[in-house]
Amino acid sequence: MLEALIGLQPTHLRLEPGGAECPIGASVQRLGDFEIRVDESPGRLRWSIRNTTTEARRLRSIALVQNLGQPRGPLEMLRNGLQSWSAIDVITFGEGRDPSWQSPLPEAFHAAHNADERMVSQANEIRSEGVTLLRRRGGPELLIGFAGGTRHDGTIRLREGSRGVELVVEAFLGEALLEPGVEVGLHDILHASGDSGDTLLATWADEVGRAGEARASADLITGWCSWYHYFADVTEADIRSNLALARDWPFDVFQIDDGYQRTIGDWLVPGERFQSPIAKLGADIRATGMRPGIWLAPFLVAPDSVVTREHPEWLARDSNNNFVIGMIHPVWGGGLDGLMFTLDTTRADVQEHLESTARAMVSMGYDYLKLDFTYAPRMPGIYADPSQTPAQRIRAGYDAIRRGAGEKTFLLGCGAPLLACVGVVDGMRIGADVSPTWEVDVPKRDGLSYGPSQLPGYEATQPSTANALAQTLRRRFMHRRLWLNDPDCLMLRRSHTSLSEEQIRTWAEAVASSGGFCVLSDDLALLGDREHSEFEALLATAQSREGREGTCV
Repeated sequence: MLEALIGLQPTHLRLEPGGAECPIGASVQRLGDFEIRVDESPGRLRWSIRNTTTEARRLRSIALVQNLGQPRGPLEMLRNGLQSWSAIDVITFGEGRDPSWQSPLPEAFHAAHNADERMVSQANEIRSEGVTLLRRRGGPELLIGFAGGTRHDGTIRLREGSRGVELVVEAFLGEALLEPGVEVGLHDILHASGDSGDTLLATWADEVGRAGEARASADLITGWCSWYHYFADVTEADIRSNLALARDWPFDVFQIDDGYQRTIGDWLVPGERFQSPIAKLGADIRATGMRPGIWLAPFLVAPDSVVTREHPEWLARDSNNNFVIGMIHPVWGGGLDGLMFTLDTTRADVQEHLESTARAMVSMGYDYLKLDFTYAPRMPGIYADPSQTPAQRIRAGYDAIRRGAGEKTFLLGCGAPLLACVGVVDGMRIGADVSPTWEVDVPKRDGLSYGPSQLPGYEATQPSTANALAQTLRRRFMHRRLWLNDPDCLMLRRSHTSLSEEQIRTWAEAVASSGGFCVLSDDLALLGDREHSEFEALLATAQSREGREGTCV
């Protein structure tokens, strides 16, 4: 019974592939070809797994299983999604459904939002990535969370078992190859109970941040970003007109977003709408006293990019020897209607490419790098180093960028598996993209259309201000513990938007109270004295002690 549960008390181990299972007895347990060591102490479980054979073995996951029986009353679960845009919410077991349940979407899509890309096997199975809270409605809460995410992902599931509700705490290694005799230390599992879920989550994040040497001390980021007014149609003229007006605003950062590049992957070469070299734009931004920032999707390359043409060996492949698709985004074109390929971040030459690209951007003056769509290397495929887990592939790419960018460059993660990035990013997007619309499904208005959802079950991951708001509020506990929380951009314009006055104000107050970023994304020519005054008031909130700590209500 959950009511009597005062900590994690697993009774079984489960292994995949194969689904072999055994009861937990001694601290060293043999299961198939593997030896698992489990050591328990108050509030913490340490474990490791070793290949006992003379041949390499693939390992998809190892799980601790606990039977909860039939809890009296509704059993609620906090579901934390895998990456920046993935939803975070509270669901009642037996009532809500996992987004993947009976999904018409291809299996590979689920890898962007779940450690295990496979769809859940039963209607009542729900899962959370990295951390969860469990409670019987109105009762005390139980936190279960992994102490890190750089070595592997961690999933907590509730599902129907043979004897009632089953709690499964799973280290997901994604078919990583374990060499003979090699022992792998898995991330510790932390557990605690109490009456305040907020306190439990903050304590967990403190522990993860300390262990991962989180970079969480940067100052509040204030600035301007091109994306949410111009989107991918931005021109150099747009950048320069806003740069001239930005002198009158208290901005520290001026960031060029998607649309400046020739194609995805060729980051150092401007597209046809930009006449000046990228270095010249950086110098001109720096001359205003602001910090130049720029956007990259560093682990993706377009089919028509120089990287794809000259280094096809750098790309991950699937079992049919086709390039692994990391994203489909028609607006990018790229030669195959928006299909984007995935770099193999386990390769030393790819890491050198990422390192040199970051170094080149910094040498051009851009010491604020927004790194987007960075879940891509966790897509299932064949990678040069089969011993690396999906989480390790993500971290290898980020570490290479950090080496090239240097310690003083601000790295902002986006579309990023959250726990894999602790200790390497300075800021992290913690919700869906904001939008000049409140909901996902909206009619065409003021020249904008965001059409009906094309991702059934995953509506909460898609651009909308309502989605961004919900996730910003629920992930407050990560702020200045794991990184600076990035709620996404402010929009104060009253035209070229579908947002009402109340919606503009609600979102602006949420951004300011989150305490990490106050970045405008409007055409500054549309803003006047009113918006200047509003921005100054928002800055005052963000710069207050409560704002800095993200504890404003």
